[in-house]
Amino acid sequence: MTIQTTTARRLPLALAAAAALCATPLAQARDQLSLLPLEEAVRLGLQEGKLDGSVKFYLSGAPTPELLGAPLGQEHVNRRTNNPGKEPVFACHWAALSGLMTLQDNAKARGANAVVDLHSFFKEKTFKDPVNFECYRGSMLTGVSLKGTYVRTAP
Repeated sequence: MTIQTTTARRLPLALAAAAALCATPLAQARDQLSLLPLEEAVRLGLQEGKLDGSVKFYLSGAPTPELLGAPLGQEHVNRRTNNPGKEPVFACHWAALSGLMTLQDNAKARGANAVVDLHSFFKEKTFKDPVNFECYRGSMLTGVSLKGTYVRTAP
């Protein structure tokens, strides 16, 4: 009986503490937008051995080599990483790299050697830039959403 009474007294305090935590700015933080160069995420992928260099990535508006044949399809990848223990820029590059790894693997499966017209795509809003991609960092997760077209390019 003592346990139930003690628990009954602590429960309202625990609920009040949880409600206070949910009301803090950290818990209610909106996504923070960052624009970062895609080349840095590609460089990280090559250094870490996550990308092998057989598939090239060209952001929308960037110069591309001559295309050989028709496009081989489009893809939209959405990748996230948790924030604890990661610097904001590193978290953005890591999420982007995860998407690039998927695009690389799927490009190879389709016989493509490049992804062109690569752009950020977040909440149905397109962002096209020849150098940068968008990264959204919330209180707990960092996300990058990329959309691109698979192609074969001239060597």
